[in-house]
Amino acid sequence: MKKCRTKLSDIKFSEIPTITDIRGNLAIIEKHTIPYEIKRVYYLFDVPSDSFRGGHAHKEQSAFLVAISGSFNVTLDDGFSKKSFFLNKPNKGLLIPVGIWRELEDFSSGAVCLVLSSGEFSEDDYIRDYDDFKNMKNA
Repeated sequence: MKKCRTKLSDIKFSEIPTITDIRGNLAIIEKHTIPYEIKRVYYLFDVPSDSFRGGHAHKEQSAFLVAISGSFNVTLDDGFSKKSFFLNKPNKGLLIPVGIWRELEDFSSGAVCLVLSSGEFSEDDYIRDYDDFKNMKNA
């Protein structure tokens, strides 16, 4: 796993450039909006309000999350502390660096979570057991 020196206190929302006029808003994500090349795009939708997603960390991949529609909570964990973020604006994104555990929950009706990932899918990149995650962070 890449060394993740990011402190949870350093993680914050990123403004997505937006053009606003009387016809509506246009949000733009280009190569300079996030600090990596986008290699995979996926989105979560129709998540029941009492369900959760995530429950893992990545060894090599970063992710940028955007609430395209509706809202949800994201709890991040660096192995030592936790911080929660409420995503509900399509012009703000949350950058999750390598080695941060994430849990997404409390999805509103119609919520859509867009994820822009720095890597293609690889099961080997996932840490899905929280105890394994804690052990790796404490090693």
